[in-house]
Amino acid sequence: MAQPEIFDRQLLKTRWKRALNSAPDGADFLLKNVAEDLGDRLVSIKREFTTAIELGGHSTHLEDALEQTPNVGDVFRFDVLCTDKRFPAPACVVDDACPPLAEESVDLIVSALHLHLINDLPGTLIQLNRALRPDGLFLATLPGMDTLWELRDVMMQAEIEVTGGVSPRISPFGDTRDLGSLLQRAGFALPVTDVDRLIVRYDTMFDLLRDLRAMGATSVLTERSKKPLRKDVLMKAAALYAEKYADPDGRIRATFSMVTMSGWRPHESQQQPLKPGSAKVRLADALGTVETPTE
Repeated sequence: MAQPEIFDRQLLKTRWKRALNSAPDGADFLLKNVAEDLGDRLVSIKREFTTAIELGGHSTHLEDALEQTPNVGDVFRFDVLCTDKRFPAPACVVDDACPPLAEESVDLIVSALHLHLINDLPGTLIQLNRALRPDGLFLATLPGMDTLWELRDVMMQAEIEVTGGVSPRISPFGDTRDLGSLLQRAGFALPVTDVDRLIVRYDTMFDLLRDLRAMGATSVLTERSKKPLRKDVLMKAAALYAEKYADPDGRIRATFSMVTMSGWRPHESQQQPLKPGSAKVRLADALGTVETPTE
């Protein structure tokens, strides 16, 4: 069965190029935040990574964070689909859906805010797992399910009220548990996912939309409406946003839910789960309760 094309990857490339050519200072605040967090996570891991791949960075924020991490050696930045001329050239430009990495060739693969726009994420995770050497680490952050839920809500309500119908306007984002399951399916050992929520405040909904365009983060859904969003729908959505999701000072809130996922290429040195029936202590005893047999 053919893989469904949820995202228009050619349009994604166009949107990113436009954003990179016109982005104002400060538009990359989310990427900076995520890059710093990923660097901090790596510092706490007692493991040396000789060769690292940064998969997807249009800037050098994550590359710089990796190079400043004492337990990371050589770092190679793989830019996704296009480059940002404001920064040094990457090691290569690739499609992150099928990165050209040889099997067991690197110790660490790190990605920030890109993998959620891949049509076949399970297949890509399998490829990344194979590219890692035994006991190598995959570490990535991507937007989670609650990201921009306020904007999704008011856009849907406004379009229904004004036009009587609705079209998908915001990309779907992964659930934390589902992403953990994808790591397991891809063969990663010791999979972990966790979520951090960042609340960003804006004067109006239009300021939020301006930031999203500057990030190249507007919708690239294949099934999106090809017609421009009507002005009266936008005005209604802005009014609903101010009514439902504003703080006492009048500024609106936008949620960015950042899910970080990590998994290791299996290795015999890693902690292994116990075999069924091998426990030496009954769970009821450990909990200090009475075991009740089921019928």
